[in-house]
Amino acid sequence: MTTPTKIQEQIQSLEPSAIIELFQLQLTLAINGIDQTYFYHAGTNSIYGDIKFDNITYTAIPIEVEGFEMSARGTLPRPTMRVANVFGTISALLITPNINPLQAKVTRIRTCKKFLDGEPGADATAKFRDEIYYIDRVSKEDIQMVEFELASKLDLTNLQLPGRQVTEYCPWRYRGAECGYVGAECFDINDNKTEAANDVCAKRFVSCQKRFDSQGIKDYPHGGFPGARIQT
Repeated sequence: MTTPTKIQEQIQSLEPSAIIELFQLQLTLAINGIDQTYFYHAGTNSIYGDIKFDNITYTAIPIEVEGFEMSARGTLPRPTMRVANVFGTISALLITPNINPLQAKVTRIRTCKKFLDGEPGADATAKFRDEIYYIDRVSKEDIQMVEFELASKLDLTNLQLPGRQVTEYCPWRYRGAECGYVGAECFDINDNKTEAANDVCAKRFVSCQKRFDSQGIKDYPHGGFPGARIQT
């Protein structure tokens, strides 16, 4: 007979400790344009502040998830994760030049309150099996929340094309051969006119538009895919 784990014993007890959901959002330089991991918890079960588990601090932010359950038909789940857009934090991440959230790794960790760091029964090994998914698309974005559709590694949409990556940002080197901009007017990272010393391209479609409009050119060589961030 298999010995019950601590998490199983807790769930089966007469007065089980509250289940806590933790989320890790990991972006990598090679895939997403930045090496950064965000740690969140849903702020449920009357826990409204930051919490620690396995020596990692998780920030409280309203998160709703659904669709993690396996289908009886054997199809892979495609969960939805809605994250509160507090102070526009998530939107700010999405519009940062050269950062693309698609294929970012999302790990869902579930444990019980009594196993959190600082609790008498703290134990980082006492948890359910980690559930790992990847952002397949940003399905909704407004001032209140951002909604991600997730997919398993096996079911992940193939976003890589030969020699190109589907991203809204332009891959060309600024003022290089593919870019082709040779104009005298210079712009900063926010696409405002500036001096030559601060001349840099934000790689957005509007960045291309402003530069070539100043030369009277309407056939923009933008190498990105406008609208790729919010796919349909």
